[in-house]
Amino acid sequence: MAEDDSKTSSKRQVPAVTRAIAILRFLGRSPEPVGVNPIARELGLIPSTCLHILRVLQDEGLVDFDSATKRYSIGIGILPLARAALQRNSFSALVQPRLSALSQEFGVTGIATQLAEPSQMVVVALSQSSMPFRLQVDLGSRFPALISATGRLFAAHAEMPEDRLREKFSRLVWDHPPSFEDWRAQVAEAKAQGFAVDQGLYISGVTVVAVPVFGADGRMIRSLVAIGISERLKDGEVPRLVRAMQQIRDELQHTQIAVGA
Repeated sequence: MAEDDSKTSSKRQVPAVTRAIAILRFLGRSPEPVGVNPIARELGLIPSTCLHILRVLQDEGLVDFDSATKRYSIGIGILPLARAALQRNSFSALVQPRLSALSQEFGVTGIATQLAEPSQMVVVALSQSSMPFRLQVDLGSRFPALISATGRLFAAHAEMPEDRLREKFSRLVWDHPPSFEDWRAQVAEAKAQGFAVDQGLYISGVTVVAVPVFGADGRMIRSLVAIGISERLKDGEVPRLVRAMQQIRDELQHTQIAVGA
């Protein structure tokens, strides 16, 4: 009897596609162009296989190749795809004007992030403050899911074994890294409070405030983030900022459009 494609198609692996996506994600995270061998080594690929995939991606404009250095980088051909994804993201469209208002009222940089893959959060909406301080972040920027204030919330709501949490935590880069034990206590506090605050640990002199946004199934899939200079964002101002962010979150969830999209 023939196997039912409807039951197996969602599980069928396509190695070439999986490898191509892994290469694109790796180049997207890399701060500078990378050669074939380091890419292959990092992703556990055979160099010749890696090279063939890179050449196809280059032909499609998704990867750029510097013939002088023999190195590859993410190509501008990815931009139309990213732009189309953001334009079709109802959450981005709904949250953008609210982030702009938040930035104006509190003098913070407002960010909305969305879980794009198991270990990354991607910026899907952004509003810079009018203050001299500007965070170097763009639409499409990616961050480790466990970093800073959003990371505490994600860890609080994710069902992840302790040993895996510890392993992922060890890879995070902070200006002033907390111990794993202190971080776990902060995670527990974030879950109890319903929001998280990072005061200068992730970025020295910068306070990061985050509230979770949940999907229809109750999982945390997005976050609202406010970032400001610690000297300007005093402790007394944080509770008012949190309430404003939670109000935005509640308004978005009540529309029943963005959540779970």
